[in-house]
Amino acid sequence: MNPLPPNPTSSAAANAGGAAVGAGQAGASGASPTFSPLYQQIKALITQSLQTGEWKPGELIPSEVELANRFKVSQGTVRKAIDELAAENLVMRKQGKGTFVSTHHEARAHFRFLRLMPDEGVPHYPESKFIEVKRMRAPADVARLLDLKSGDAVIFIKRVQSFDGVPTIVEELWLPGMTFKGLTAERLEEYKGPMYGLFESEFGTRMIRATEKIRAVCAAEEDAALLRVAVATPLLASERVSFTYGDKPVELRRGLYSTEHHHYHNELN
Repeated sequence: MNPLPPNPTSSAAANAGGAAVGAGQAGASGASPTFSPLYQQIKALITQSLQTGEWKPGELIPSEVELANRFKVSQGTVRKAIDELAAENLVMRKQGKGTFVSTHHEARAHFRFLRLMPDEGVPHYPESKFIEVKRMRAPADVARLLDLKSGDAVIFIKRVQSFDGVPTIVEELWLPGMTFKGLTAERLEEYKGPMYGLFESEFGTRMIRATEKIRAVCAAEEDAALLRVAVATPLLASERVSFTYGDKPVELRRGLYSTEHHHYHNELN
């Protein structure tokens, strides 16, 4: 069992009263309060262990009792921290087995970032055909969204995804070149699982959240040909930036969706 790592803001071993005192002192001096609830501090420490790879994707993390002993806090405080991590899909509880680090190799994870669902039938993962994979310099707009410098190396991927042989999605992806050094068209072609599973297992990069913009567009000639639809057919266009730990952007994905037999599905809570 590892000792509690140092926390530059306030030690998790310190009681909530101590943190509150620090906040009060800051307020008296005119500075911004630094108080955060104790369970949030524990959540940050657990997240730090996930980020450093102490517990790998798919692995069982220590029990609530063990974590409470490690961090010198109550089991209820640990449980509240894990509740939030589970709600954010960073960990996953399995009845009677414990709490595991979430992984993109789990079947249910496949549809966390794929929101296009069939109008009829059971949702399933599409087949991919790669049109282009190349290393290039980041255009200014791509660099800005990925928090890179203009001209930094990125990997560009263009692919068509099909459901039951019907082309439905055209996607263009940009990935930071340093993070995904060694990613090739051959590796993408031979890998049969979800792309995020490949990123997780071979490049140590796990997507934990994303922001997305959606709008309606008309199919241009090249995209219409790839999707086998008429030019000017209405399509759904999305732009998504995916982030790993520390809110670091690690993927820009722009997609065009044919909604003739599919719809965009999201759950709001």
